[in-house]
Amino acid sequence: MTVKHKGFINIGKNVWEWGKRTYIMGILNVTPDSFSDGGKFNNEKTALKQAIRMVDEGADIIDVGGESTRPGSTVISEQEEIERVIPIIQLLSKELNIPISVDTYRAKTAEAAINAGAHMINDVWGLKYDDQMASVAAKYNVPVCIMHNRTTGTEYHNLIEDMLIELTQSIELAHKAGIKDENIIIDPGIGFAKTFEQNLEVMRQLDAFKRLGYPILLGASRKSFIGKILDLEVNDRLEGTLAITAAGIIKGCDIVRVHDIKENVRVSKIIDCLERKS
Repeated sequence: MTVKHKGFINIGKNVWEWGKRTYIMGILNVTPDSFSDGGKFNNEKTALKQAIRMVDEGADIIDVGGESTRPGSTVISEQEEIERVIPIIQLLSKELNIPISVDTYRAKTAEAAINAGAHMINDVWGLKYDDQMASVAAKYNVPVCIMHNRTTGTEYHNLIEDMLIELTQSIELAHKAGIKDENIIIDPGIGFAKTFEQNLEVMRQLDAFKRLGYPILLGASRKSFIGKILDLEVNDRLEGTLAITAAGIIKGCDIVRVHDIKENVRVSKIIDCLERKS
């Protein structure tokens, strides 16, 4: 593996050192319909309270999303997304001392979020949905998480190799726009354009994505494949999520994107102690 980043990343005023420990991204959905927490934090008061709680429990960054990406969710307009996330990001940027990420695949939303105080872009379409997204990330010199996703369904010639090729295409879009290697993070996209069996295979081979040379973000918190394994509803998947967090760290992921901060922080510290000697 050729490491293409500098070993660290600047996110706002924070510096993260890759390989030193696992970083925790807290999920803050300001939506009425997200699969796990829709409607709980979609006003400024409840969003701020939840964000402060996540910081107190050890989150390293808060990821603010204004549109649900669960299967069957309602697609909203760009303007509605902006109206949902910008007031929250403005508030959090004033009140919190950790970075803020915006979970969006739209360039105008991303730019508005950065101007409102966001420090990172988390794009579930890997720069492929909006052809201006890469340019926005490059313009503001902010980190961007490039997630694997596709419109062509779940038919793969070779799952992992096809995913690596498709992520490489996203990385090429980043390079073409001028995004620096140290600002690129990749996400294998658990639960997106993958069957239950394919999600399991991605987890088994998560370390294969290290071949690309970039830090890996794992977003599997409370997802349906965990529910299928355990036969449990969405809000009863904590232990399953913690098992996936542990497995992900052992396989080489650098960031876990989760709902339950305290518990995932504790698991990450234990696995980091064993795997990273930190």
